[in-house]
Amino acid sequence: MSRSQLVAEHLPLLRRYARALTGSQAAGDSYVGAMLEALLQDPSLLDESRGPRIGLFRLFTKIWNSVALNDEGEPVPQAASERRLSNITPLARQAFLLLSLEGFSEEEVGFILDIPVAEVRTLTDTAGRELAAEIATDVLIIEDVPLIAVDIEGIVENPGHKVTGIARTHREAVQLARAKPPGLILADIQLADGSSGLDAVNELLQSFQVPVIFITAYPERFLTGERPEPAFLIPKPFQPATLSAVISQALFFERSAKRRERRAG
Repeated sequence: MSRSQLVAEHLPLLRRYARALTGSQAAGDSYVGAMLEALLQDPSLLDESRGPRIGLFRLFTKIWNSVALNDEGEPVPQAASERRLSNITPLARQAFLLLSLEGFSEEEVGFILDIPVAEVRTLTDTAGRELAAEIATDVLIIEDVPLIAVDIEGIVENPGHKVTGIARTHREAVQLARAKPPGLILADIQLADGSSGLDAVNELLQSFQVPVIFITAYPERFLTGERPEPAFLIPKPFQPATLSAVISQALFFERSAKRRERRAG
């Protein structure tokens, strides 16, 4: 595949990222255009050591961090979620979007931004805190190990979310959720009495729709079971920063999906 074909293949995703980063498609396309011009003048700027997509995002990042451009044409009105993102400090915003929107690993984000992985985690935690101030919600935790449940509760409450209850079994989860429906569910899969957190979540989602994050040492059960959508998976053991970032990601895109549904209706 030629260089131009490789660039064209990944260009739509890069334009999506640029819009989310800048807040408008016009501004995003201006930076993408500047990157393409730089690449035409000097093809050696594209580092393909980790693949063309990562190389393009790395080059785009260098352009975005070093060049101030004016929007071309009429700006696209920003959605509420985009306005919130635009208020996050630039580097934290980049780290959050690269992880949550584009699905890069922490190591890949570190390479794209040219920073250590530890700093990636700090930045995504910062972005999570700043987003949580805008999209804080009630959270139900389904976890049968007390120490893990307490750790998760602290991670959830640190940026401003509220834990409405901690369930150890399928039955407790249903009772707590019916008493106060949450805005987010964090669930283990294998519970204390042998019941299934996956079954509990599927039962709850028959009554209301919220994003779900499964935190489990048995990810294969999630992959082979009848999993709900939208759902996220974090294997145990997990990094607190990873859980914080995924919580913000789940809530951010849940708000975006609801907005699209309202526009379509």
